[in-house]
Amino acid sequence: MLNAYEHPDADALVGDVERVVAPILELLDRGRREGADLVYVNDNYGDWNSSSEELAERALAGARPDLVEPVLPPDGSSFVIKARHSIFYGTPLEYLLTQKRIDHLVLVGQVTEQCILYSALDAYIRQLRVTVPRDGVAHIDEHLADAALDMMERNMDAQVATCAECDLGRAGGPP
Repeated sequence: MLNAYEHPDADALVGDVERVVAPILELLDRGRREGADLVYVNDNYGDWNSSSEELAERALAGARPDLVEPVLPPDGSSFVIKARHSIFYGTPLEYLLTQKRIDHLVLVGQVTEQCILYSALDAYIRQLRVTVPRDGVAHIDEHLADAALDMMERNMDAQVATCAECDLGRAGGPP
């Protein structure tokens, strides 16, 4: 969600990001109240010297800071920088999840038919439970996003729900 919205697909994406910011914010607030482990993962956009703070600064200086500011990671949050579509590809996320005994992921953010889909598949391969709230993921192409949600539900046993319906508990982890 730390996106400057200055790329070729930005116009198509922005309209749907506007739709999902409020439900994501409500889910994040509920997660904090319920003590859920919140892990932020974001593209580095090819900048291998970037930090979470620098990514946030660039996004806030971009075309739509109003879409970034509400979902900024709080100081001290677990933050993983990724290079490509999947949250697992080339990142320490799997190790972090193991250390925290997390076996259930609720995937929110952008882009449904790209990063969310590939991350859900990689989570499924790792035998993690996945929930994807349809009102918590933004798309570029609605048709492809609908197909991606169907694939996640049918082929990856993901629960597709709404942010309000998401179970933030985790089986097998500490209470």
